[in-house]
Amino acid sequence: MTDTLPPPPSLDSLIVEGPVALFLDFDGTLVDIAATPDEIEVPGDLVDRLHALCERMGQRVALVSGRALDDLETHLPALTVCRAGSHGASRLFADGRRLGKEPEGLPDAAVDRLRAFAEGRGLLYETKAHGGAVHFRKHPEMRDEAVALGRDVAAELGLALFTGKGLVELVRPGANKGEAVRAFMENEPFRSARPVFIGDDTTDEDGMDAAAQLGGFGITVGERENHVARYGLDSVGAVHHWLGL
Repeated sequence: MTDTLPPPPSLDSLIVEGPVALFLDFDGTLVDIAATPDEIEVPGDLVDRLHALCERMGQRVALVSGRALDDLETHLPALTVCRAGSHGASRLFADGRRLGKEPEGLPDAAVDRLRAFAEGRGLLYETKAHGGAVHFRKHPEMRDEAVALGRDVAAELGLALFTGKGLVELVRPGANKGEAVRAFMENEPFRSARPVFIGDDTTDEDGMDAAAQLGGFGITVGERENHVARYGLDSVGAVHHWLGL
């Protein structure tokens, strides 16, 4: 749990030791989680603060989100920071150049089954550019049934399954936040830096694991079981404070 993990050393002290690369989840890390994806409250100056952080870090900052990039950029307009959406499958450099191939969307058969399940039970189905998610945050009693459906569809159609706080999501194979970390770390200005991944959910553990394998570490946010992170921060506010946002 987070309360058993020590807080990380200050970012300033890490920078003194050598170049650091920051990989940041969005929901639950930079903004508080809301009942639905569209209900999040994003500080009006968050983009400016992220740009200032990026400048301070020598441009070695990347957002790595489960959201599709177009959705992420709706909440962070005019963002010029490296970013990866759809659980790391869709990646852009700060100037908008693509890193790797554009991932495919879900097959129609998967979309139809997920949407029918959600609509039949009063849940929210979210269409994503490279996946689809059933949200059950408002109906936690539906978690087991939603996860079971996701597993069945993923197995039948050869898709990847993610389960997180209040949702089950399907994407094409290869969507992995750890792969996004590795992809950015192979390129300048990230190459040879010490990677630090900050996230709050199970889907972030792949990113933390990749950071650890590359000589860095993970920081988990909030009180949840975590087998990968080295350090913990209590809240979104604590993340902002640690980052100097």
